[in-house]
Amino acid sequence: MAESREERLRATPRERPFHVVLVEPEIPPNTGNIARLCAATCSPLHLVGKLGFRIDEHAVRRAGLDYWHLVDVRTHPTLDAATASIAATEPAPVRRWFLSAHSPRSYLDVAFAPGDVLVFGKESVGLSPELLAQNADSTLGIPTLGGVRSHNLANAVAIVLYEALRQTGQLAGAALSAR
Repeated sequence: MAESREERLRATPRERPFHVVLVEPEIPPNTGNIARLCAATCSPLHLVGKLGFRIDEHAVRRAGLDYWHLVDVRTHPTLDAATASIAATEPAPVRRWFLSAHSPRSYLDVAFAPGDVLVFGKESVGLSPELLAQNADSTLGIPTLGGVRSHNLANAVAIVLYEALRQTGQLAGAALSAR
């Protein structure tokens, strides 16, 4: 019997991916969803500081993350270490964008560039007020229409990452391919 091949909409990966940075993520399913998003977009995932869960092989297998091997996961003790590591792999200076529910500036009001770093804080408190104050010119938020205080972390990463990909033409030329 011949194997059926499904077609999937695919874009060509670019040389300069966006970098997704999670500072001290606490909730394993959020990080799992973000990891899948990073695998789907060829975006390295940088995990910074103390994690609220384990990411060793046993824990990943137990969680059923069958795509984990497709994710470029990098761990760093600090945000500065993550930035230095990213800068060492990029041909141009990196720009960091800090996402916060407390920012008056929308992610829709900036022009993203390939290689940009998207920094998100932990689910319970976000990024520290000190870090946001130090980086006020590069702090962005996601507008909401309703009364909720913020989006779920995985949703926020997806919203911003796909807008960055759209703006930079990295989704252009997507075509169906057999999988």
